[in-house]
Amino acid sequence: MRALSWAKIKHQWRQTSVWRLIYRIAKGATLLAGALFLSIILVLSSVDFWMSYSAEGLMHKEVKSTPPRDIAVILGTSKYIGRTLNPYYSYRINAAIELYKQNKVRGFLLSGDNAHRSYNEPWTMKRDLLKAGIPEELIFLDYAGFRTLDSIVRAKQIFNLDDFVIVTQTFHCDRALFIANYYDVDAICLGVPSPIPTSWFNVRFREVFARTKAMLDLYIINTQPKFLGPQEPILNMLPRYDYAPIMPRFIPNNKSDKTANE
Repeated sequence: MRALSWAKIKHQWRQTSVWRLIYRIAKGATLLAGALFLSIILVLSSVDFWMSYSAEGLMHKEVKSTPPRDIAVILGTSKYIGRTLNPYYSYRINAAIELYKQNKVRGFLLSGDNAHRSYNEPWTMKRDLLKAGIPEELIFLDYAGFRTLDSIVRAKQIFNLDDFVIVTQTFHCDRALFIANYYDVDAICLGVPSPIPTSWFNVRFREVFARTKAMLDLYIINTQPKFLGPQEPILNMLPRYDYAPIMPRFIPNNKSDKTANE
């Protein structure tokens, strides 16, 4: 009986030891995962704050308060989401027209994706600016603006621009300005509205990760534009005559629940 009891005790002790070990491992893993999660949140928050802080004073929300520049760089996005006019697009185009109308810029660099024959962001923007009455000789196209980084870096290295005004949504301005500052570009940004308040959280959530990716691209990975090439200085191509402001036809802002790709 004593032998049986002792064997039973040893068996129970071994089971208890195993469960204690499992508990300790699980507890350690939980604490490690929690610490890792908090570290990620801290990094994301720090990057987000840093980009916003570095852009302070460089973003303007109204055309009349935007300092004049020779060139406005319009960051591209799709004109339509399905069959619905993309309000992110129309806000940017209307802001570009207003910049010209108020004599804030002399010309435009339209930078966007030209992925295939049926999708051409720069040409679509050019067509709408021409319809608004902006002279063709003031419009220049960058067909390789696949990302914000590509658009900003190519504006400097290909089109020889050291200062310009960026036109995009307000939440996007901080990241674009941060990239410009990294490449020693004296840029400012005209931040146009985001059309759907209900989608603010989703847009903001994605932007936090986009900012972290931009930080990695600049300081860790050293990501370069997909395409570079010979310089095409566009300031030398701008007409030297004075021109009167136009009265453009604006593109309506249709509301949509979908956001544009940035």
